[in-house]
Amino acid sequence: MVSEIHICLVECNLLHLETINLKQTIMKKLLILLIAGVMAVACSNGKHAEFEKNTEAAKAYFKLHESENAEEMFTYLSEDLTWHMPAYGMEIGGIEEVKAAILWYQAAFDNMVFTADYWLPGVDTETGVPDGSTRVYGTWTSVYAETGQELSLTSYHSFEFKDGKIINGGDWFDLGGMMNSLVPAPVEVIETETME
Repeated sequence: MVSEIHICLVECNLLHLETINLKQTIMKKLLILLIAGVMAVACSNGKHAEFEKNTEAAKAYFKLHESENAEEMFTYLSEDLTWHMPAYGMEIGGIEEVKAAILWYQAAFDNMVFTADYWLPGVDTETGVPDGSTRVYGTWTSVYAETGQELSLTSYHSFEFKDGKIINGGDWFDLGGMMNSLVPAPVEVIETETME
């Protein structure tokens, strides 16, 4: 009977050790998975695979604007384009409104240069997940062709792409303030009495 108890205790200890080993193995595997997951997230830049390509396209689009190459700029635009226009009260524009705006800027301003502060990945407006779109904060400098007045305009622009073309986005800047700065200061008229 003592030997049976002894055998039972040995078997129970072995079973207990196997359970401990199994738990340790599971814990090791979970720890390895956790570390691998953390490393994957830490090594990821959080950007969509198309972000870099679309950002380069948006930069090229702006370079074409700087060189006043409107026709080449138009090749970047989707026929189904929707665009937030910067003018107060203006509705969302389509491709024709954007083309007209580009032609007007290029006729009205010389030496246009865009200096980006930073480019950021855009996100899907419903999920908040990066979607390959790009956006930029920066400053446009130029010279008003009519008067030679130099301008500096801070701006924000967003670009969404579909099939390699800009499909959606917009310009956000103080267009009214810029235009007001181009109007010459009013001349003060002094009324004088005429002597008879």
